[in-house]
Amino acid sequence: MAADNTTPLFGDLWEQLINTRPFFLMAGPNVIESLDRCLRIGQEMQQMCRRLGIIYIFKSSFDKANRTSINSYRGLGAETGLSILKRVRERLLVPIITDIHYPEQAALAAQVADIIQIPAFLCRQTDLLLAAGATGKIIHIKKGQFCAPEVMKHSVDKIRSTGNFKVMVCERGSMYGYHDLVVDPRSLVRMRQPGVLVTADVTHSLQTPATGYVEGGGTCAGGSRDLIPTIARTAVAVGVNGIFMEVHDQPDRSPCDAPTQWPLNQAEELLTELVQIGLVSLGLNS
Repeated sequence: MAADNTTPLFGDLWEQLINTRPFFLMAGPNVIESLDRCLRIGQEMQQMCRRLGIIYIFKSSFDKANRTSINSYRGLGAETGLSILKRVRERLLVPIITDIHYPEQAALAAQVADIIQIPAFLCRQTDLLLAAGATGKIIHIKKGQFCAPEVMKHSVDKIRSTGNFKVMVCERGSMYGYHDLVVDPRSLVRMRQPGVLVTADVTHSLQTPATGYVEGGGTCAGGSRDLIPTIARTAVAVGVNGIFMEVHDQPDRSPCDAPTQWPLNQAEELLTELVQIGLVSLGLNS
């Protein structure tokens, strides 16, 4: 396993995530649009998380290789996108999470990211998991929409086979019918394993895949933004370690997953409520 080159700037991030209460937050725009937008959203999220006492990790994708339509916006690509993430990390002094789709992207992303994410559709891809684990970075695995929660143990074992034991698994809904996802709160319990952190993606969980349309033809995901607080409240009450959510300053104008991005100007109100629920759930509100 490659040496863990996480910058001392954040200390031992893994230990911080293990010990933080009531939860840590991974949040940002679904896909990188520009440096300015990433800095603006990241800075506002960082400031509100400081006020609430939450560990904040900036998230955004440099490439959305699993879009339904060939006409859908994918992002700025690895070179430009990772360069932007590097500048966000350096300017805001905030940890970064981003996703990879191919084994050869693992080492490249590890030069910038503190946490490498495995997309849900790829959660069983052995070569991808091994390449990610070999970076020594924290690995965040989205549970496939087609997977039972107990199955995620095998994806975790693949990462651990590289000697990397810094693994998180994320609930993001299970397929129900053709165009709907359902979040089963039992999954948040059944995915728990010794030494593994459990997170909840409270925005992608509310997608309705391939029910929207993009300009020029093709399809994109729809979704139910109004239910994001419901899923988030449930996850925090169950006691997840972390929350993952897409946040945008103009969600309806986002080129990717617009219906399931939470408005930046409503984020602090929601997070304040979630912190209160989390503290009550943990018995730490006195």
